[in-house]
Amino acid sequence: MIKELARGQLETLCGEWTHIVYWDGMQQAIAMVYGDVAGQEDVLCRVHSSCITAHVFLSTECDCREQLAITMEYIREQGRGVVLWLDHEGRANGMMAHIASQSIKRTGVSQSEAYEQLGYPRDSRRYFVASEMLKDLQVKSIVVMTNNPLKVEALRSAGLPVVHGDRRVMIEPTNDLLKKQYSDKLYVDNHFLEDPA
Repeated sequence: MIKELARGQLETLCGEWTHIVYWDGMQQAIAMVYGDVAGQEDVLCRVHSSCITAHVFLSTECDCREQLAITMEYIREQGRGVVLWLDHEGRANGMMAHIASQSIKRTGVSQSEAYEQLGYPRDSRRYFVASEMLKDLQVKSIVVMTNNPLKVEALRSAGLPVVHGDRRVMIEPTNDLLKKQYSDKLYVDNHFLEDPA
C-alpha cells in the first residue's frame, strides 16, 4: 500500500510536470506526470531507477542520465506520459554493490556479471510500487519505454497494465565505455537496441 506525501508543479528543461512523492512504508518513490493521464490508455511510461553516479555526479560509465532526458523530452513532444522514479540504486543491490562492481566491469565483464561475481543477483529490482503508483494515477494501460524485455516481463508480473513493451529509448553511445555497455546489454542481457522496423 502506498501513500501520497506531496505533490506540486515542477518546471524542467522539458516543460512543466506534476511532481508526486509517494511512500510505501520503507522508502519514497516519485511520479513525474506530463499532461492528462487519468483514465487514459497506452500512456507512455518510463520506470526509471535511481542512479546517483549518473544523475548527480555526471558519470560517463552508464546511460541513465541520457535515457531519462530523452524520455522526458519525448513525452513532452507526445503531450502526455509518466516517469516513475524508484529507489533502485545498483539494480536495487545498493550503492555499495554498484561502486564495487565498477572495477570488475573494467576487466571486460558486463554489469550483470560483475554483480554476480560480488555475490549479488543480476537484478534485484521489484516493481509492485510502480503498479500501485499507476493505479493511484488512474492510468488504464501503458506503453513501456525501455530496451529491456526482462524488465517488461517483470513489470507485467508486478501487475502493471502493460500493453506494449517495445517502445525504444534510444541513445547514441558517446564514449568507449558506453559502447561496451551497449554491447553487454545486447549480447549478455538480451536487450533490443536496434530501431524498430
